Amino acid sequence: MSTPHFDRIALIGIGLIGSSLARVIRREGLAGHVAIATRSPATLKRAEELGLGDSYHTDLAEAARDADLVIVSVPVGSSGEVAQAIAPVLKPGAILTDVGSTKGSVIAQMAPHVPAGVHFIPGHPLAGTEKSGPDAGFAELFRNRWCIFTPLPGTDPAALETLSAFWRACGSNVDTMDPDHHDKVLAIVSHLPHIIAYNIVGTADDLQTVTKSEVIKYSASGFRDFTRLAASDPTMWRDVCLHNRDAILEMLSRFSEDLASLQRAIRWGEGDKLFDLFSRTRAVRRSIIEAGQEVDAPDFGRQQAAGQPKG
Repeated sequence: MSTPHFDRIALIGIGLIGSSLARVIRREGLAGHVAIATRSPATLKRAEELGLGDSYHTDLAEAARDADLVIVSVPVGSSGEVAQAIAPVLKPGAILTDVGSTKGSVIAQMAPHVPAGVHFIPGHPLAGTEKSGPDAGFAELFRNRWCIFTPLPGTDPAALETLSAFWRACGSNVDTMDPDHHDKVLAIVSHLPHIIAYNIVGTADDLQTVTKSEVIKYSASGFRDFTRLAASDPTMWRDVCLHNRDAILEMLSRFSEDLASLQRAIRWGEGDKLFDLFSRTRAVRRSIIEAGQEVDAPDFGRQQAAGQPKG
């Protein structure tokens, strides 16, 4: 299958995902021109210093003008505002997509602003680290990771295949699913783990009987690995919680019930129940490794990109 090429790609937002896209687009020759836009002058200046694009804009519409592909990489709560800003300049036949980890909310925010003739295909690359900003990106971020599309009814199959080919060229595997189903799946595999990590690290920070210096000094691998998740971008995760509220609350309720069951097993010394749970969860970890979505290594098995500091 031939590698897709766009005359102009606009990247709206240049954090971890946007800057990684900029790097892989350049490496694979996927665009004649990469226009980068962010409303933060300091972030835009840094993107220019890093040479991530061909033109740089604080006016989002100017970046999106004449673009064949527009990728919105902003916190999900800002999706509607961005769509409204760029809608007047989107050309017929252009593909508009996003990378947000909640799809129902993003569709509700963006779809009303999309002009007729523009192909709006919501997307979500399941790739990331706890780092953020234009310096955090690297071209290998999407390799062997999934990119999920949640196409709307009536989506043009050719446009979907073009976008799929783009993400495959970036290294991703692609799949499609219903937006509501996506949000439930992500609530358990991504959103809930981050929320639990934030909560555990917050609990440790609040403890009066253990000093903060001891928490840091004696951090074993379990707590240390939780801090990696809890170091993720607070703006992004605030928006995720607010914009995938129903699915997250459902998963939190189920988690709370299971946690209460675990608490009872520990209290009553039910070793068989504990052993059964720990055996089942160990098997899940092994299945993830065998599926090629992780490596058998510490720190949640996170692979470090070449040149990326371990932190």
